Amino acid sequence: MFHSNRARAHCLVAISLIGLNPSHAAERIEVGNRISEGLPTLSADLASRLARYQNTRGATFAGWQPDGSMVITTRFAETNQVHRVRTPMGMREQITFYSEPTSAVAAQPTQGGAGFVFAKDEGGSEFWQLYHYDLERRETTQVSPAGRSRNEYPLWSHDGRKLAFTSTARNGKDSDIWIRPLGGDARIVLSEGGTWYANDFSSDGKKLLVSRYVSINESYPGELDLGTGKLEMFPVEGSKAAFGQFRYAPDGDAAYFISDENSEFKRLQLHAPGMAQSEVLTAKLPWDITQFDIADDGKHLAYVSNEGGISQLHVVTVPEHRAVPLPALPIGVIGNLGFAPDGHRIALTLNSATSPSDVFVVDLADQSLTRWTEGEVGGLDARQFVAPQLIEFASFDERRIPAFFYQPAGVASGAPRPVVIVIHGGPEAQSLPIFNPSIQFMVNELGMAVLVPNVRGSAGYGKTWLTLDNGFKRKDSVKDIGALLDWIANQPTLDAKRVGVMGGSYGGYMVLASLVDYADRIAAGIDIVGISHFTTFLEATESYRRDLRRAEYGDERDPEMRAFFEAIAPLNNAHKITSPLFVAQGTNDPRVPVSEAEQIVRAVREQDGDVWYLAFKDEGHGFAKKANADYFGTAAMQFWQTHLLSNPQP
Repeated sequence: MFHSNRARAHCLVAISLIGLNPSHAAERIEVGNRISEGLPTLSADLASRLARYQNTRGATFAGWQPDGSMVITTRFAETNQVHRVRTPMGMREQITFYSEPTSAVAAQPTQGGAGFVFAKDEGGSEFWQLYHYDLERRETTQVSPAGRSRNEYPLWSHDGRKLAFTSTARNGKDSDIWIRPLGGDARIVLSEGGTWYANDFSSDGKKLLVSRYVSINESYPGELDLGTGKLEMFPVEGSKAAFGQFRYAPDGDAAYFISDENSEFKRLQLHAPGMAQSEVLTAKLPWDITQFDIADDGKHLAYVSNEGGISQLHVVTVPEHRAVPLPALPIGVIGNLGFAPDGHRIALTLNSATSPSDVFVVDLADQSLTRWTEGEVGGLDARQFVAPQLIEFASFDERRIPAFFYQPAGVASGAPRPVVIVIHGGPEAQSLPIFNPSIQFMVNELGMAVLVPNVRGSAGYGKTWLTLDNGFKRKDSVKDIGALLDWIANQPTLDAKRVGVMGGSYGGYMVLASLVDYADRIAAGIDIVGISHFTTFLEATESYRRDLRRAEYGDERDPEMRAFFEAIAPLNNAHKITSPLFVAQGTNDPRVPVSEAEQIVRAVREQDGDVWYLAFKDEGHGFAKKANADYFGTAAMQFWQTHLLSNPQP
């Protein structure tokens, strides 16, 4: 219904929501790419106050260049684009200028020249095409096959002359591995069916480490001979495990990899020919290893551990694996990581709850830390930003659920505060204490508390925790929200009668399910690109994703599982949603299609429910364009003012 002809791109149209009884209809207003139903006029004063928070801006490391400069991604207008920084705290030179955001930016190895590869889609469709940008000639070349396909995970050969990537171009469903030499034609090198990724080229470019991804709990590593096409799959200890990065060691015979084989956590390991068992480099760390990088000269290896949501950087010598002293880093979450061509400097992205992402460089030679970028904070006093407290609460089965707790200043005095529970998506993601301008606005400007839990099924706490919500255990994670409501009721600084819940994607499902199960304890909810019925979601999500999601949620083709989905679907229990609901959606969403939003809006309205609906025709799974994100952010804050604050401000 969102794609009928329009007289003008920016005309204003008011119609009734299709399929509703007129008594339950809401006026549909279209302005450009924005669709809204049931939203009030947004407060100009609120938008102005929020704008300073929305104009915070960070930077993300994307790779080094031969001249010692680096490429980063940052936003100076509507979307994230690629920039170059030549010196610490130097000017950011914008390189790409697109209306759509760039993603998957990977700098070309310096041996191959100055440049990078990046991905770009249209309107959030996630049918990314890959492009090579030559910094010397200032030219862009598409490297992925022409046509509608999803192309991702670009990987450079070590000489910087070939690119491997994953593509659905063959049949639209399976994710094959392709290779494209610069100046040549792309070709399929692996088409076994399922989802495959390239992990590393051998130093001579003749072999490729690959992996087949089944679910977050299950991957299978192997090696592909690019000359003969022979694929050799490696044994997996315990027959089933999750794998992360997988790279050749500097000697070319051994390989470093991340895996949870015979362990609760993903550990960094080394395997060489003749070894009966892999050497575990991080056996003493009871946490996941998230990433690693090896210096081009083969002398050092850097890796990152995720310790309860806080990142720790480690560097060891190769091949001895002797720890190297490091300078102190700010407490936060480490993103992209990469050795400089000189082998003794490491660039990394660092984010914290009170500071946007920025790029820092660690020098191993003198154990120094140098800041390369400084994110903007909208002219705000960053000293007023609130860092969360890590708390735990007991759930129905006595498991301890971790959560980050943000409180406004002066909580010890005055009336109890309203509180918003923010639930991550995935579901196999992890909420981290990173900078979130919306949370900072809610705490500092609206005087609200915010709780960000990592319910069962979240990543980062071991593979047992990760599977506690799979299949028929789906509602156990919703019970964790019930336990959090119990915890809130016992806090004298929080108002248990003014609790809101919000989340995106799977977090959107959690919002809807919580509104169904705890209607008398939740005052309002915001569902962003959320699932309203697992069966209709699985039947409508893009075909290349369907089996991946069945591995987590269950197979809707199984009669018993289908019956379970029918029983737990928020769509089928819409009559229990009696609190005000705000649903936001991108109409091009390939993951959770727009039909999931439309059907829950319709069902709640048919029960005389109070629903705000907002959709953008140039967005997909979330809001990547600043104007859209800003509009949604203002609407969300006004929704909380209307339904959670006892004395809403204009």
